[in-house]
Amino acid sequence: MSALMEVVAPVKLRFEALNAALKAAGEATRLRILALLAEAELTVSDLTAILRQSQPRISRHLRLLADAGLVDRFREGSWAFFRLAERDGVAELARGLISQLDPGDTTVVRDRERLAGVRAQRADAAQDYFRRHAGEWDRIRKLHVPDEAVEQAMTAALLDAPIRSLLDLGTGTGRMLELFGAHIERGVGFDLSVDMLALARARLDRHGLRHCTVRQGNIYDLALPNDSFDAVVIHQVLHFLDDGARAILEAARVLRPDGRLLVVDFAPHDLEFLRAEHAHRRLGFTPETIAQWMKSAGLTVCLHRNLTPAADETEKIAVSLWLGRDPRSMRPELRTREVA
Repeated sequence: MSALMEVVAPVKLRFEALNAALKAAGEATRLRILALLAEAELTVSDLTAILRQSQPRISRHLRLLADAGLVDRFREGSWAFFRLAERDGVAELARGLISQLDPGDTTVVRDRERLAGVRAQRADAAQDYFRRHAGEWDRIRKLHVPDEAVEQAMTAALLDAPIRSLLDLGTGTGRMLELFGAHIERGVGFDLSVDMLALARARLDRHGLRHCTVRQGNIYDLALPNDSFDAVVIHQVLHFLDDGARAILEAARVLRPDGRLLVVDFAPHDLEFLRAEHAHRRLGFTPETIAQWMKSAGLTVCLHRNLTPAADETEKIAVSLWLGRDPRSMRPELRTREVA
C-alpha cells in the first residue's frame, strides 16, 4: 500500500495523559493558542501581540500546554518557537480538538486576523530587506561554504535523472534557473520581491534562457496545478519564513509522481546578527526538522548531506541539502539513502 494511502490506527492514551491534556486544553486562552499554533510556528511575542495578553501570562499558558504534550517548544539562539505537537496520541488529540472549532466563530476569526497582521509585518520586514539588498544578494551568500561546492552538490543530487520542468521557489536573482537551465525544458521561478524578479529577468536574458520565466507569487499559495513539475528547488529560502513546513507542503503538492524536492539551507548556527540585520527568521535547521516536514508532506526523504566549511574557514556557516521524492510510482532502485 502506498505511504500516502496507509491508514494508521489512532494511538490510545493512558488515563493520566488524557486527563492532563484535556485539563491543559480546557481553558479559553490555551484553546486559542492551540488554534493559532495549528496555523503557524509562533513565539511568545507573536502570541502576546495576537492575544493582547501579558508575556508572563502567555508564557505560563505555553508551559502548561507543553507539559501536557500538546505543544512542542524548541529554542534557536535567544528565541523560542512553539508549534502544535506532531507526534504521539496527544498530538492527534490536539489536532482533533482544533478540527472541531467552527472556522467562522468570532473568536477564531479575530485571532486569525491578528495572526495575519503579524505575518504581514514579517513579510513587510523581509520585503524591505530584499528591496534594500537586492543588488547585494549574491554577495550575502558568501557567509556560508563556497557557492561552488553547494551548487556541485545540488547538481549531483538532481541531475542523476532527467528533468523536463523545474520550479524554483524564492528564486531571488534567478541563479538556480541559470544553474539548471541547460538541463531542463522549462523553468519557472517564483518570488514576492519585484526587485528580485527584475534582477532574475535580467540574468535570464543575459544567459539566453528563454525557456525559463519568473513571476511574482506566494510560496504558501502557488497559482499552479497539482502534479505540474518534475523537480522543485527551495534554495536558501526557508530561514526567512515563519512556516517552513507549509512551504514544503505546497511544494510537494505541485510535484509529479516520482518528482523530487531539493531543499538547501543553513545548518544550525548562532549568528544572531542575521536576524536583526538580514531578516532571518530561523538560525538554520537540524536534519530532523526538514526531514519531518518532508515526511509530513507525503515525501520520502532519500538524501541528506551536510557541507561543512574548510578547516581555515571556520567562521563560515555549514550548508545542508535534503532531497525528498514523491513516492507515487517510485522505482525500486531509488530507495532511501543517507550521505555523510
